[in-house]
Amino acid sequence: MSTIFECIIVGGGIAGLQAAIQLGRYQHKVAVIDSNNGRSSICRSYHNILGWPNGVSGERLRNLGRAHAESYNIQFFEDTVIDIKQSNTGFRLCTMSSKEYMSKRILLATGVMDRIPEIKNILPCLGISIYVCPDCDGYEVKNKKVIVLGAGTAGANLASTLTYWTNSITYINHDKKPLDNELEQKLSEKQIICIQNEVNEIVTAEQESHMKGVKLKDGTTIEAERGFLGFGGNEVRSDLVKNLGVERLENKHIIVDPRTKETNIKNIWAAGDIGVHSEQVTIAMGDGMQAAIWIHKKIMKEKYN
Repeated sequence: MSTIFECIIVGGGIAGLQAAIQLGRYQHKVAVIDSNNGRSSICRSYHNILGWPNGVSGERLRNLGRAHAESYNIQFFEDTVIDIKQSNTGFRLCTMSSKEYMSKRILLATGVMDRIPEIKNILPCLGISIYVCPDCDGYEVKNKKVIVLGAGTAGANLASTLTYWTNSITYINHDKKPLDNELEQKLSEKQIICIQNEVNEIVTAEQESHMKGVKLKDGTTIEAERGFLGFGGNEVRSDLVKNLGVERLENKHIIVDPRTKETNIKNIWAAGDIGVHSEQVTIAMGDGMQAAIWIHKKIMKEKYN
């Protein structure tokens, strides 16, 4: 007979790991199913987290979190959940490797993935010299020469936002999506240079993580000290619970009770970037902790009432 977990956490990023640690401390039987391809797995350095003034990579945070959770007997399975069905005992989770897991409760912590183009040298620079979030890393480009690489309106709006930190910005509309006249005027007023061209590669220094500029499709090289990506269309990974009736916004972010993090469907919680709020590591931690506390309360209520 298959093991029935008290809770399965889908997603082993920051929110999922924090929840796993707390549920482990409550001594509940919990599993984490993680595909290991979330946003935190590719970020080379976060700089706005308490206790890490010199930055910390998503990989290190995840490794520390997993080891911490495993010390409380949390089980980890490296797999991808492709379907969730309700059953008489709770939920049946089916994975890409054709395995099935049973659980009375689910915490969805599958996160969001940024749309990152396949451009040479871009991945080693992420979080070091090329960023995706102005709230996280706007400070890192203070008074520096910056290239915003993006698509249409999304990239143009990001470029405009970054003028809070620097007045030396070039926006490269990589996808060549048209801008309306009002937005073009706004860029002009803020002295943002706008180029309609594709980028072939990121030009790096001897350290491959340090951006020096970009080389365009026509061979032109544009120098810069830092970069930002603004392509829009980020993937909100909440489709797993769509057929279960979980309430979502049009942009696919999941609506939860702000206190408990439980969705409108009983025994399904959501935490982290898939929720309706700013997408931040520290908020994901708080979400995971909050969800875990209320999952524990629910378990105890069902056991003793």
